[in-house]
Amino acid sequence: MTDSIFFDNDCLSAFLWVRNQNLLVELYPGQIFIPKQVYDELSVPGVAHLKAKVDFLLNHKQASIIEIEVGTELYDLYYQLTVNPDAGHVIIGKGEAASIVLAKFNDGIIASNNLRDISSYIQEFGLKHVTTGDILIEAFKKGYITETIGNTVWSAMLSKRRRIGANTFSDYLKSKNL
Repeated sequence: MTDSIFFDNDCLSAFLWVRNQNLLVELYPGQIFIPKQVYDELSVPGVAHLKAKVDFLLNHKQASIIEIEVGTELYDLYYQLTVNPDAGHVIIGKGEAASIVLAKFNDGIIASNNLRDISSYIQEFGLKHVTTGDILIEAFKKGYITETIGNTVWSAMLSKRRRIGANTFSDYLKSKNL
């Protein structure tokens, strides 16, 4: 996979909370993009430890911040998604919207677990999409983790109130017929 991956807060945070951001770096070297809006969400005092992990990735050139410039076509779509959606769509969060817009205009992949809010946009814009579960499956298939380690990581993510689907990684693998 060589596409740029634009991480929403929920997907990125799932790995940050359990100190497994190294999996992202191993799987996607040079492909990790964090929208400025997501970085700002991680900059609130209550999750300073998550921001510190992102800063480490940024300082070591393992991830990049990407901004949406005001006055561009990207910003117009971002504004639409966050303030004035088309009929039949709901207003979505800034991080989700930025990830969608950047993936759309850069022919990239959106990494998000928030399917309820973004699935209609993924379909409408024909976007490629991955979830935390998909990323863990990729790590499993490439031999970066075993099923046992996957279950440990999955359990840790659930204990941090991450909404990632199944009760265990093994259950998630079964649901994907793996």
